[in-house]
Amino acid sequence: MSNYHQSLNDRLSLAAQAKKSMLEKFKKSLILDDPAKIESRRQREAIVAARAEREAQREAARQQRQAEVARQALIAAEAAATAKRAMEEQAARDAAEHEERQAALLAEQKTARDVRYAARKAAKKERRRGY
Repeated sequence: MSNYHQSLNDRLSLAAQAKKSMLEKFKKSLILDDPAKIESRRQREAIVAARAEREAQREAARQQRQAEVARQALIAAEAAATAKRAMEEQAARDAAEHEERQAALLAEQKTARDVRYAARKAAKKERRRGY
């Protein structure tokens, strides 16, 4: 049928029929009792539920990984603080030991100097007395 020889009423009736058929097709799609539709809806709902479950599992795993990373960072920070404290204590002991050695060396040097001074004085005194 070509549209060239159709009258206005024919074209209007064809348009109305097309609208009716589209409306019937749409109404058929709204029927909820169709077993195929029920099954496809159930499958979609199962897919959505499984997706939500996987997302919840991924979120729980991510939070667990973050907690583990935070725990490891805390352990590393404590170990670093302990190592730093040990190094500072060792440096303080080394400095105190160095000071003690330095003081002992100075005392030893002073004693040796005093002995030499006393020997010089005694020699000078002996030379003056002549015996």
